[in-house]
Amino acid sequence: MSEPHLSHMENMPRLNRISGQIEGIKKMIEEGRYCTDIISQLRAVRAAVKAVESNILQKHLQNCVAQSFASTEDKDKKIAELKMLFDKFND
Repeated sequence: MSEPHLSHMENMPRLNRISGQIEGIKKMIEEGRYCTDIISQLRAVRAAVKAVESNILQKHLQNCVAQSFASTEDKDKKIAELKMLFDKFND
């Protein structure tokens, strides 16, 4: 959907940390580090990515979705959009 969107720049520091964690994991693999140490770091990255996802979803719900409720047509579109998103990434 190509409509104006909110800024999510407040997530950049966390994304930069995630990027650093990924680089650290790559180094761990290159160094032949112990499997459970690598898995622990991978789990930490997953948790951090989920936190960013949650922040963006919350902002979307509070702003984009809430604003769409002014119009029945927009509301129905947003609900369908969210359903499609959750169906696509149901994990």
